[in-house]
Amino acid sequence: MADVAMTATFLAVIGGASLLAMTARRLHPNDKLPSLEGWALADRSLGPVWTWLLLGGTIFTAYTFTAVPGLAYGNGGAAFFAVPYTVIVCPIAFVLLSRLWTVARRNGYVTVADFVRGRYGSPPLALVVALTGILATMPYLALQLLGIRAVLTAGGVYPQGAAGALVMVALFAGLAVATYRHGLRAPTVISALKAVAVFVSLTAVCWLVLERLGGPGAVFEGAARRLGGTDVAHSPLLLSPEQQPAYATLALGSALALLMYPHVLTAAFAADSPRTLRKVSVALPAWTGLLALFGFLGIAALAAGVRAPLGGAESAVPMLVDQLMPGALAGLVFGAITVGALVPAAVMSIAAATSFVRNVYVEYVHPTATPKRQVRIAKAVSLTAKVGAVAFVFGLRDQDAINLQLLGGVWILQIFPAVAVGLFTARLHPRALLAGWGVGMVAGTFMVVREGFSPLVPLGSGPLEIYAGLAALLLNLTVAAAGTAALERLGVARGADLTGLPSRLTARWRPETGADNP
Repeated sequence: MADVAMTATFLAVIGGASLLAMTARRLHPNDKLPSLEGWALADRSLGPVWTWLLLGGTIFTAYTFTAVPGLAYGNGGAAFFAVPYTVIVCPIAFVLLSRLWTVARRNGYVTVADFVRGRYGSPPLALVVALTGILATMPYLALQLLGIRAVLTAGGVYPQGAAGALVMVALFAGLAVATYRHGLRAPTVISALKAVAVFVSLTAVCWLVLERLGGPGAVFEGAARRLGGTDVAHSPLLLSPEQQPAYATLALGSALALLMYPHVLTAAFAADSPRTLRKVSVALPAWTGLLALFGFLGIAALAAGVRAPLGGAESAVPMLVDQLMPGALAGLVFGAITVGALVPAAVMSIAAATSFVRNVYVEYVHPTATPKRQVRIAKAVSLTAKVGAVAFVFGLRDQDAINLQLLGGVWILQIFPAVAVGLFTARLHPRALLAGWGVGMVAGTFMVVREGFSPLVPLGSGPLEIYAGLAALLLNLTVAAAGTAALERLGVARGADLTGLPSRLTARWRPETGADNP
């Protein structure tokens, strides 16, 4: 059972988040008429600090903060692929996000599917990009609820049965109302509380863990013995040569996939300039350091002898916190991780709703919908997405949500050629891109399901494994390139490019500023 101090601190953090969400309208008050750009992108008005808070708070989710240390608790060093993957993201984001923002702002694009529609003049390709994003986002949204439930269960503040469902609904109620009214501004202001709470509480937890367990050397030695090794050098805490291809391809593939998720692109589109996005990309590794410390806590949970339930390794760190920390500090940590779920959950629901309205509803159902009606529909879909995530969590097994999220990472990677490659060249034919997407989706799904929903698939007949999403992406690109050559030889027409970007990869140097033209 939770003690009074822990419960009070936890409720104080959650209450603070709810109050902040209600003040979101003050972030950038204006007298503009309702528009989807205003509701979903905060009028593209966020400066460097707000963008760093929102983008970091969106990328680094509550489930990440429990799943990565849970993987370290169960598998040792292999879990730390998440650290280089979030480092690899930064230079890619530096290049891609600023260029994509410039095109989107110039043409009034709100979603990445809008960009694909304008770049290739292909409504079917834009539709599959939008639907893939929505399909990959929904299980990701559900996983935020699983992260909250793991934290609350470990802290003894999550009742069983219908009462537990009411607790989850209550946690999301304030955020749902604020997001419905204020759109992206609500998770933006909460992201400030998330950053402060997570950075402060994690620093305190790591300091106490190191003090109580005898320092980093003792932590790693104790964890090595728990995993069946004699010392660190002879334990699963270090990668074996056979694990290295899986580690490298997971890091690279995950980095490429992350920037294709609608919620990440929505947070990026809300920036006020490409210069802001470049600044934020340089500063994002601060969040990566936070993730590395969470991974270390998974190792510490092993050393401390924490016994997570079978199949519930994500509970290891919450159980460690409950075991070692004073009640008030434990409540702060649990509250910080819970708020850590609210920010990405809100952005995910907004991104999914915006993609549906712009690329399904307006494109195929109601082309003459007014901006006010688009906002109304987006609000309703966003609320429905949150309710659907709650129903999903309580209607299916936890493993089902995890399996779908693993597939979601493979699926979202298949839009990379249309989006990222399309930013630099329009040489690939839209019909070839559509065929490549189809091959990548089918092949990636087949590989993951065949391996029992493992994201790793064998490389040949040996013991080496690679990330299924990256293997499917290579097939995707191969089909797209071969299909383009065949379609051009046959003289198949392509749609008009309305983006204003060069059709081929170019780089022009401006001596007066030392910068490349987009």
